[in-house]
Amino acid sequence: MTIEHWNLTPDGKLKRVFTFSDFIQAFAFMTQIAMVSEKQQHHPHWENIYHQVTIYLYTHDLEDAVTSKDYKLALSINELYEKYYPTSSP
Repeated sequence: MTIEHWNLTPDGKLKRVFTFSDFIQAFAFMTQIAMVSEKQQHHPHWENIYHQVTIYLYTHDLEDAVTSKDYKLALSINELYEKYYPTSSP
């Protein structure tokens, strides 16, 4: 299964990089993801450096494999991004 803008890393994790206009916008996006993640009971591994958020998705309980939980969260993250940040770069 593939999801737009997400790639598999060499070690088998889903990854996407998001770029925003500034740190506040990046942090706001992370806050929105946190709420969705909590509802889905599945949480990302992520990094935030100033205006950029890098997200890695994999399932810790299954030896760091990518599962349907990861694809579901990736789709939810894409929906948030498209809804609130349609003019930001992919």
